Amino acid sequence: MRKALLKIIDFFYPPFSRWLPIHTFRYMVSGGTTAATGIVVYYICYNWILHQKDVHLSIPFFPNLITAPTAALAIESVITFFIGFILNKYLIFTKSDLKGRIQLFRYGSVVATNILLNYALLKVFLSFGFYPTISKIIITTILTVFSYFSQKHFSFKVKK
Repeated sequence: MRKALLKIIDFFYPPFSRWLPIHTFRYMVSGGTTAATGIVVYYICYNWILHQKDVHLSIPFFPNLITAPTAALAIESVITFFIGFILNKYLIFTKSDLKGRIQLFRYGSVVATNILLNYALLKVFLSFGFYPTISKIIITTILTVFSYFSQKHFSFKVKK
């Protein structure tokens, strides 16, 4: 499966070969797939599942109200966490000599940081009147650069 996916990705590489190493291109395709999935899932959750309505909970020691954009972000984050980890571990960063559980923990740490940044930036964008889905696209673009360097040099680090 890995070889087949890499063959498909590598088919589109030649026009970018002057500017990007193959590994970076593969990461961009993998990350782009995860990001696009996240945006689609966010849109579906926000508009079709939640119908742009806030979620009311009655769980002790938990906020009683979660705004629709925040709830959609939470659902989207869980789904894209697993997609992103699987693509990174088994498709992109296969040379990492770290144990899988350490990779998962580190990946989770980076994702948790991204979620917090995502949440904070979403609140900022919404306070300026941006539409939630447009905000999500802009934020995803910003956090993609941060994620690449974090995953390459921390989560799936290769010892020299």
